[in-house]
Amino acid sequence: MLTSINPATGMVIAEYQEHSPEEINAIIGLSASAQRSWEDTGFGQRALLMREVAALLRSEVEGHARLITVEMGKPIRQSRAEVLKCASVCDYYAAQAEAFLASEEIPTEASLSYVAYRPLGAVLAVMPWNFPFWQVFRFAAPAVMAGNAALLKHASSVTGAALAIESAFRRAGFPQDLFRVLKVGGKRAGAIIEHPDVKAVTLTGSVDAGRAVAAKSGSMLKKTVMELGGSDPYVVLEDADLDTAVPICVDSRLINSGQSCIAAKRFIVVKELRKEFEERFVAIMQRKVMGDPLLDSTDVGPQASGSLRDDLNAQVTRSIHMGATCLLGGAIPQKKGAWYPPTVLTDVKEGMPAYEEEIFGPVAAIIEASDEADAIRIANDSLFGLGAAIFTGDPERGRQIAERKLQAGSCFVNEAVRSDPRLPFGGIGLSGYGRELSTIGIREFTNIKTVYVK
Repeated sequence: MLTSINPATGMVIAEYQEHSPEEINAIIGLSASAQRSWEDTGFGQRALLMREVAALLRSEVEGHARLITVEMGKPIRQSRAEVLKCASVCDYYAAQAEAFLASEEIPTEASLSYVAYRPLGAVLAVMPWNFPFWQVFRFAAPAVMAGNAALLKHASSVTGAALAIESAFRRAGFPQDLFRVLKVGGKRAGAIIEHPDVKAVTLTGSVDAGRAVAAKSGSMLKKTVMELGGSDPYVVLEDADLDTAVPICVDSRLINSGQSCIAAKRFIVVKELRKEFEERFVAIMQRKVMGDPLLDSTDVGPQASGSLRDDLNAQVTRSIHMGATCLLGGAIPQKKGAWYPPTVLTDVKEGMPAYEEEIFGPVAAIIEASDEADAIRIANDSLFGLGAAIFTGDPERGRQIAERKLQAGSCFVNEAVRSDPRLPFGGIGLSGYGRELSTIGIREFTNIKTVYVK
């Protein structure tokens, strides 16, 4: 049984019966069959249906947003924004897919030689709970527009969101089995990957989950894309404009109540600015409202579950015991639900959980650097490599550092790291491999085929 629990109250929302192995095999077979017809559908028809999904998302934004908030605790304003971002990625690929996948002629000794981008078949997506709509659509919109079928193994706690997405694709007019939800727990993902009609796998989740899925997929020689989280550094240099930098840093740390792969995690501040940065950072953090996520006035909702909240608190407690100073928060509130307050740690040093590990919650780790070179060293002193940001009064200086020195898949200057349908998204190291979004993302799940005619 799959159970959804409201993390704000601890109450059970719904329970869902898992699909049996026989049902799973039948669904995969139907999806593969639907895909074989779908790949012969022209881009014009694909785009028409994808735009209809976007229209449904916009017209039903309030219902979808409420579902997201109740299932995983995201503040309602952010849930609305998530749904609307999904609509935008549908429209983007509806408009761009044909051009992105157009054949490319390459002159050779042949009378004609070119590269064609053909669909792979049914692609399995193993998705997390933290962005229950966006994580799915940033995979599904390009994959389906490329001619693939989509099979979704979502996090058990957001099964309602999974079924709502499946319903949107069906009501938009897509073939009934082209996008299907597989209601199973994580331990059964391996058997799904082994199915011969599953041609590729994409996963967003933890490092451990990524290793398990990559190992199983590798043993079957199936293409994978992995996005496994991060410990994003935000570097603040001596010439940074703190009026701009600090609010951006705070907002990036608190997005999704701190439960975002590309949220700012480590704030690496040169010693000249550290004290002022801390004072400004704490002043803004303590004004953020933690409360009912269904209220528009709320900035920080609950963590997605009590166990995740407890793990977060353990990381904070261990860091303090190892010498970190807690400037704000740092204690579990005495109230029902999976709550954790905005928290600021400073004097964070190498070896502490707040330095070494991904902190998935509203906890900021401030680390002092002696100068630019030291700040870059600390930023790169991580096994992760998803995103990074740098704040400086000299944009050209920032650009050079972002391109040449910071080791991450996305590096932003004087702005928070975020995903954008127009730009490739993904990481290096323990943050995974492969890219989503942009031209690169839609081509990840295609057969990049050479055609040579003599």
